Amino acid sequence: MTVLVVSGTGTEIGKTVATAALAAVAVADGRSVAVLKPAQTGLAPGRRGDAEEAVRLSGAATWRELARYPEPLAPATAARRAGLPPVRPAEVAEAAEKLAAEHDLVLVEGAGGLLVRLDEDGGTLADVAGLLSAPVLVVATAGLGTLNATELTTRELARRGLTPAGVLLGSWPAHPDLATRCNLTDLPEVTGVPLVGAVPAGAGGWPPPAFRAKAGEWLAAELGGTWRVEESTAVEG
Repeated sequence: MTVLVVSGTGTEIGKTVATAALAAVAVADGRSVAVLKPAQTGLAPGRRGDAEEAVRLSGAATWRELARYPEPLAPATAARRAGLPPVRPAEVAEAAEKLAAEHDLVLVEGAGGLLVRLDEDGGTLADVAGLLSAPVLVVATAGLGTLNATELTTRELARRGLTPAGVLLGSWPAHPDLATRCNLTDLPEVTGVPLVGAVPAGAGGWPPPAFRAKAGEWLAAELGGTWRVEESTAVEG
């Protein structure tokens, strides 16, 4: 796949670190990678955004950010309050296609969940995926409450005829509780979509060389790694 859309079930669930892991594995495989962030919110100019952070961790060479808004809000709301133009799905798709012409893999990281509004017309990351005919990786939380949000997200992908690239757990705890362990079995059952990895909690704070060395262990074979859900289950017996 040339373009992969990285979405999620909400905000602050590990999409950027998951994107970095995907990029690191691809770079290690000798592929050129670009990370595209359509709309960065909650950061002032000059501060490192999600796309740049994913490149820093992964060793990928190219990142691009289409718009930045200072308040930590949904992109459409943040653009309106800042008096700035919003980013529209067609613009995102065009930028991704241009990057795809020069790179082996383009990772498009959304803001928040799949249906967060990009513009006042209701455009979303799901619309971007549709325009690109790109698969969507769903990054989800690992613990209690994830089943409902993840099933709703994957149902919306199915309703739109979009292809899921799997469900990835964005922050796997060092000591998972009962609900978290059960979710390894329950998530594929309720969504009909396979689990394709789990990123350790706190991995975004690792030194980049250590991050890159371990990233392949967090992603399943479908994403170029060696992670297996059976091994994650076996850790806790």
